[in-house]
Amino acid sequence: MGLLKYAILGATTFYGLKYVTKKRTTDGKSLIDDFKKRVPEYLDEVNNYAERIRRDYRQTNDL
Repeated sequence: MGLLKYAILGATTFYGLKYVTKKRTTDGKSLIDDFKKRVPEYLDEVNNYAERIRRDYRQTNDL
């Protein structure tokens, strides 16, 4: 049963990576390329969210 589980996991990983890295015919980019392009935007959003949490925490501690 363990061997079957690893075979299924390996096959889904393989086809998942193949799908994510497949180039589109319209613009020649993949989902990974789109993600790489948007990483700075995502990091800015995370940093802004973290700063809001810190500010809220400081405000509640001051009370």
